[in-house]
Amino acid sequence: MGRKSAKGKAKKQRRKEESAKYAVSFAKVEAANKIKDPMDLVAPFRKYERNGISLKIEFFRAEDLTQEMTDWVFDLTKKNMQKLYEESDWGWKDKDKLEEMTEEKALYLIAMDKDSKPVAFTHFRFDMEWDEELVYCYELQVIDEYRRKGVGKFLMQILELLAYKTEMIKVMLTTFKSNKMGETFFMKAMKYTIDDTSPEDPLWEEREYKYQILSKEIRPGSRPKPCCKSKGECMQTSPVKAASA
Repeated sequence: MGRKSAKGKAKKQRRKEESAKYAVSFAKVEAANKIKDPMDLVAPFRKYERNGISLKIEFFRAEDLTQEMTDWVFDLTKKNMQKLYEESDWGWKDKDKLEEMTEEKALYLIAMDKDSKPVAFTHFRFDMEWDEELVYCYELQVIDEYRRKGVGKFLMQILELLAYKTEMIKVMLTTFKSNKMGETFFMKAMKYTIDDTSPEDPLWEEREYKYQILSKEIRPGSRPKPCCKSKGECMQTSPVKAASA
């Protein structure tokens, strides 16, 4: 009886600790979602002036996007991602994707040029995955003319800094395995790794998962920051559901 009782108490204690941990994590996510403008936490990153271009980064909640801007983020995502979705098990449906991109919790960082024309964006959320508080990058999209100019890297770096400032433990995203450009960007350029929650292909079945979940830990005391080699030149630090840079 004594041994059985001790095991029961230990199990109850573990449940209590797990519940307390979840409550703390949930509170952090709730607090992050209440921040009026997260870019206030990383004010120096409101401007991007490198590689011969000058952009401003603005924050929007989905509900605050104009219809014109909503159409733009959706149309760019469809242009860049529809084929990848159709080649996967997910398929592409305009209605479903638009609903995802306009949900109440959807947050946006949008890069605009000097004429206030949008050229790139990331759709992200402060959220929970299992019992972990994190920033989830749903989309990272850049128009063709601004690709390979460091804009996608810059937006991901902002997400990492926001995760650090709000005490999230990681930045997470989903990418299609067939999206080799996206895979190279996230895993090689931005040093993301396959997350423990990413599904593994079954050993004895023909089924193959078409996507993988990537993440980067944001550790307390190791604030992500750029390493500037010279004025105007900046190398990235050691980052939808699917993302395209």
